[in-house]
Parts: sequence; C-alpha cells; structure tokens
Amino acid sequence: MRDKLFEAARAAAKIAHAPYSQYPVGAAILTEAGHVHSGCNIENVSSPEGWCAETSAIAHMVMNGEHDIAEVCVFAEKATRATPCGGCRQRLMEFGKRDTPVHLCDANGIVETVTLGDLLPAAFEIVE
Repeated sequence: MRDKLFEAARAAAKIAHAPYSQYPVGAAILTEAGHVHSGCNIENVSSPEGWCAETSAIAHMVMNGEHDIAEVCVFAEKATRATPCGGCRQRLMEFGKRDTPVHLCDANGIVETVTLGDLLPAAFEIVE
C-alpha cells in the first residue's frame, strides 16, 4: 500500500498549480476504509490563499464521505524529505490520530515514516 500511496502523491504533484513557488507538492491519504484520496498544492497570487496538497487531499476525502485517516504520504520532487506544513499537520490531526503514519518522500520514494504525533506533539485536541 505504501507504493500505491507514493504513486498517488507523485501523480498529484504533477498536476499542481505552483507558478509562484515552483514547488509542486502531492499528498495521498489512505482512509480507514481502504480508499486513497490525493491532492496537490494550488497556489494563488494572493498568498497565502492557496491550498496545500494535504488540504486538497483532505477535501477529496471529506467530499467522498470519509473522515478517518489511516496513513498519509507527502511528495515533493525538490525535497529530500517532504513534510506537511504546520497548518496541515493540524488539519491531518483533525482526521487522524497521534500514531497515524506519515510517509515523507523524495523524488524516488519514501525515505522516512513518522507519526502525526511526532510531527505535531502539541496538537490542539478536543477534550470531551
């Protein structure tokens, strides 16, 4: 499944709209139900009004009626280890768990797997 996530994230990056940063990013989410949803970054001249790849993938997931992230893969060809930005870390935590695996990639594949808790140790959480 890791290879499938990597390929989905890489394919998403190829259609990114990144004319300002020249830094296309793709993300792929595997849901608890076993479906893959991908997204790319979509920049806007009125920065920071664009969307990150993870945000786009989350939007696709929610629009398809799902809300539970099992794994995440982030790809940026120009990165040695692409990681989600701070805002996306919190967005991913909204639908994932502290132990949700996040696969960090370079141009050739997954180079490291961490957890959402590793990336965002002080996440906002709702206490019930």
